[in-house]
Amino acid sequence: MGSARRHLVWDWNGTLLNDLSLVVASTNVVFASVGGPVVTAEEHRLGFRRPISEYYADVLGRAVDTDAFGSLDKIFHDAYRTGLTTCALADDATTAMRSWTGTQSLLSMWFHEELVPAVETYGLTAMFDRIDGLRGTVGGDHKADHLARHLDELGIDGSSVVLIGDSIDDADAADSVGARSVLYTGGFTDPARLRASGRPVADTLTEAVHLAAKVGEDG
Repeated sequence: MGSARRHLVWDWNGTLLNDLSLVVASTNVVFASVGGPVVTAEEHRLGFRRPISEYYADVLGRAVDTDAFGSLDKIFHDAYRTGLTTCALADDATTAMRSWTGTQSLLSMWFHEELVPAVETYGLTAMFDRIDGLRGTVGGDHKADHLARHLDELGIDGSSVVLIGDSIDDADAADSVGARSVLYTGGFTDPARLRASGRPVADTLTEAVHLAAKVGEDG
């Protein structure tokens, strides 16, 4: 048995923050802007992936290059911002966070300068050793490099980390730094897709923390 993993990295959107409905609505604003179809929440959960430009291309039936994605990404975020105050935390988010006995941090692909005050409004800031969002103007890319920088700033090796997120990209990011992951079914990805990945899967965040402790002890 390896050494216990005592640091937990949380994903934000679709994990601690219950914003699936807003994300789907904002995505449909994007598709409508270019004559695309309307997607349901279930269709979004089945098809969504990073890089998001590839997901858009699949739905629209045509390539989405860097310039086009930059324009669509701005449309998405403008629509998302208008509804953000309507979003609540996942039902057991606070309880789950308090049940973890090690250290915790937050890594989101939402813009850093907007993420930090948002987290503060939910009263969670003091629970994290570090909060990192996207330090750029266009989102949509993979999370792996961001996770590596996040852990570097914390001075923590991936071997001591478990990440809880709602996407295959979260799990891939964890793999890339030698961390473990637990995937949460309440977010942006269809539960069957998560289970098919072979990673531990939880239907609640409290269960996710329990599994994180278990895989952490497994080393």
